[in-house]
Amino acid sequence: MSGLVENGTAGRTAREDWIRVALQTLVSEGVEKVRVLNLAQILGVSRSSFYWFFKSRRDLLDQLLQHWERSNTSCIVTRAERPAPTITQAVLNVFECWVNEEIYDPRLDFAVREWARRSEQVRQVVDRADELRIAALTEMYRRHGFEKVEAFVRARILYFMQIGYYALEVREPMDQRLGYLEAYLRGFTGCEPTADEIARFRSFAERHPAA
Repeated sequence: MSGLVENGTAGRTAREDWIRVALQTLVSEGVEKVRVLNLAQILGVSRSSFYWFFKSRRDLLDQLLQHWERSNTSCIVTRAERPAPTITQAVLNVFECWVNEEIYDPRLDFAVREWARRSEQVRQVVDRADELRIAALTEMYRRHGFEKVEAFVRARILYFMQIGYYALEVREPMDQRLGYLEAYLRGFTGCEPTADEIARFRSFAERHPAA
């Protein structure tokens, strides 16, 4: 494996390989399969090389959780915080996460939630992430004039709907999803989006097709 030297030194690339394969395994097979020997076999390296990069399996799992928080949670929070002239544009900023899996990985999110069913520690991390995401969305609505309780409820509707969309494994062509865009925005905001807002978002979605 490129970047890996087993004579006492190891490069950064090899550590990223362990993380990459661990994430792929978590998504495809679940946390129980994220084990040092299994990952070493996939990478084609010795089991002992793992310990150049991680203190233990627990250390690796903690880093996978941190990766999930940095990627899937921060993308929602940063887009909810992005300045926008209208609430419909603000929601469209968040929608970028839902149409570009390079920004937000729904399969990783689902895998971490499955992991949380088996670990109270992970459950707490997931609950905290959900609270952060909903708080950011609530503040987004508040900045656009929505009263506190209504902002919170609309944030929950927006967020829970999308999480449910993934949990139910709804499969729709992007053209079909975009066909609902204006109706979704009216439902989530009570406001009418502008033609320019719709056009810009459609352009974004076309440039970033979902996998």
